[in-house]
Amino acid sequence: MTDKRNPTSRDGPPTQLLVCVKCRRGQDMPQDARRPGEALYDAITALEMPPGISIAPVECLQNCDYGCTVALRGGDDKWTYVFANVDEVDHAQMILDGAARYHTTNDGLIPWRERPEHFKRNCVARIPPMTQPQEALND
Repeated sequence: MTDKRNPTSRDGPPTQLLVCVKCRRGQDMPQDARRPGEALYDAITALEMPPGISIAPVECLQNCDYGCTVALRGGDDKWTYVFANVDEVDHAQMILDGAARYHTTNDGLIPWRERPEHFKRNCVARIPPMTQPQEALND
């Protein structure tokens, strides 16, 4: 699997969609079996990538018991998000729609009403931007 890039970026740095290809959805399976995370990556890459979005497979996002997991990051000034319980069959387009909404924000914060429903209910982590002032982290 290789990193698939869409070089057309709208505002600011590109958004990177990271897909855990080792995800097993908490199931026991043989080491050489095709994993749900691989199927999710393939399903997403089969779709047209929104402008400014690139996708990369990652070995593990350490959320093994909670379904397939993806992360969105968009540079030093944006919040990074990790989402779980992603279905490898039904959620590929929803993930890309959410990534496109994330990409259009300045800070990575998609307004609540505009977030895909799955994003509202399955956020595992929200990580502050690198440029977040230290005092703001303590508020």
